[in-house]
Amino acid sequence: MVKADAYGHGMIEVARVLAGEGARWLAVSSVEEGVTLRRAGINLGVLVMAGVLPAEREAVVEHGLTPAVHSLAELPGLDATAARMGRQLAFHLKIDSGMGRLGTRATAGQIQEAVQGLSHARLEGLMTHFASAADFESKQTEAQIAYFNGIAETLATGGISPSYLHLSSTNAIAYPRGSATRVPSRVMVRPGHAIYGYVSRARGKAPGCMLSVKPALQWKTRIITIKDVPEGTLIGYGGSYRTAHAMRVAILAAGYADGIPHRLSNRGKVIAAGKLTPMLGTVSMDLTTIDVSHAPQLQPGDAVTLLGTEGNVSLDAQQIAKTAGTISYTVLCGISARVKRVYI
Repeated sequence: MVKADAYGHGMIEVARVLAGEGARWLAVSSVEEGVTLRRAGINLGVLVMAGVLPAEREAVVEHGLTPAVHSLAELPGLDATAARMGRQLAFHLKIDSGMGRLGTRATAGQIQEAVQGLSHARLEGLMTHFASAADFESKQTEAQIAYFNGIAETLATGGISPSYLHLSSTNAIAYPRGSATRVPSRVMVRPGHAIYGYVSRARGKAPGCMLSVKPALQWKTRIITIKDVPEGTLIGYGGSYRTAHAMRVAILAAGYADGIPHRLSNRGKVIAAGKLTPMLGTVSMDLTTIDVSHAPQLQPGDAVTLLGTEGNVSLDAQQIAKTAGTISYTVLCGISARVKRVYI
């Protein structure tokens, strides 16, 4: 998964690394993301997960993208566009096996009839998505597997056996529930969060996590200025923090426009001079204030870690998300484009 700018890590650069490591497929959310990869010279299979609008069909065919189709009603338009352009178009059909989001609820018979009527569009893959893969207190995943397998097996009986079957994203890979399908030689998986170093914690009696990962990204900013303030000083918009004693504070060159969650105001922490230190006052658009009383050696221009590790102290996206009352995906995806990426 390299959608959403590779979860904030930089789609093109991550795609190039994955290609160099032997990946044969990448997945994006939109046609625009897929075209961006093609223009960057990425020639792997590219699956467009969120579907294709009618106005985007020609771009999909032109750039050799593979659309995920969510409704049988989409197929005639895709087929006609491919025929008009003199191309063959492979697509993956998504089955709504119980998440109630994207995907078709058509029967195997309806799918077979729709697919057999195509001339230039070809069913290459059959896919679904789990809603509760890390929740072992729920039977929803087993029900989804059974539903998906029923469709796949009925299609196979009718002579339709797509080259690829795929059900599992990171959580289902990390916490497997036996064979997801009965034809493992045709199974793909869709790792996303794990590629960037994160796996959600499982609920219930789960097997041990099958993945060992560590965060790929560190996020740093620099100190703009440092000042000593007396007891009773109000800090930030609305004077939301009042110092209880004399304090040395630093103003950082990052705020919510860079991706620091506003809900970290007076709650979040950063790593400064190898120690966790609190944010003071309200996070501003471009600035954040922290307590650096413990580190008189810090000077303007010195780096501070917003996400990452210094020595034995770490602060990752899951920790930040817990404090902000959100999920780690939003922390990573929220790092804005104006934050410079440096690849090592």
